[in-house]
Amino acid sequence: MINILVIEDDRNIAELIAVNLKDDITSVHCSYNGNDGFLEATNPDYDLIILDLMLPGKKGMDICRDLRSANINTPVLMLTSKSDEIDKVLGLESGADDYITKPFSVREFQARVKAILRRQKLDAVEETSDELPEMYIKDLYIHQEMRKVEINGDRINLTPKEFELLCLMANNPGKTYSRAELLHSIWGYEFEGYEHTVNSHINRLRTKLEKDGGNPEYILTTWGVGYRFTED
Repeated sequence: MINILVIEDDRNIAELIAVNLKDDITSVHCSYNGNDGFLEATNPDYDLIILDLMLPGKKGMDICRDLRSANINTPVLMLTSKSDEIDKVLGLESGADDYITKPFSVREFQARVKAILRRQKLDAVEETSDELPEMYIKDLYIHQEMRKVEINGDRINLTPKEFELLCLMANNPGKTYSRAELLHSIWGYEFEGYEHTVNSHINRLRTKLEKDGGNPEYILTTWGVGYRFTED
């Protein structure tokens, strides 16, 4: 079964989402306020969290940020108001994997959900002839097909976007990517203009991978341009 959590205080919208996602292999649970929703979101059995930003109690942005701080990496699809551009930026920076604006079409919404769930099933890991399923770099181990990352044998929990960023750069050591290039490759063209979102994800990756964030070994900065993966 695919388990989806919807945290949305508007019961009509929550029911609309549930009706259009439920089927023989998909179960949908709804929470109608931020406090209950956050507690439910800590359940590791969920495959996706659909999260409204404006909630009674704990706000959606705080829920996402606190989940990521607790190393709970369940994918998050945020629901935002069409006019609140800053919320989209902050939502991505807090660790959301994607967003969709209200009002939205059912078809577009279903497509976004399916895309995230496909990534969870490894379908989003591009396999080309020059990519290795496994990589060993210093103390870092990456298994791309299993979406597994270890440092000195200890498992590191990454969000889907953090994992995709790491694999993209690790497969091309020494190549400098601008923030715009990383946005296009990992998030897609609709995120152009949100380059500082990349900074937040890189910082979180470094926190998880690097012994000394001020002197990184793996994800290096090319000053004035962007980021590159070590060639060592």
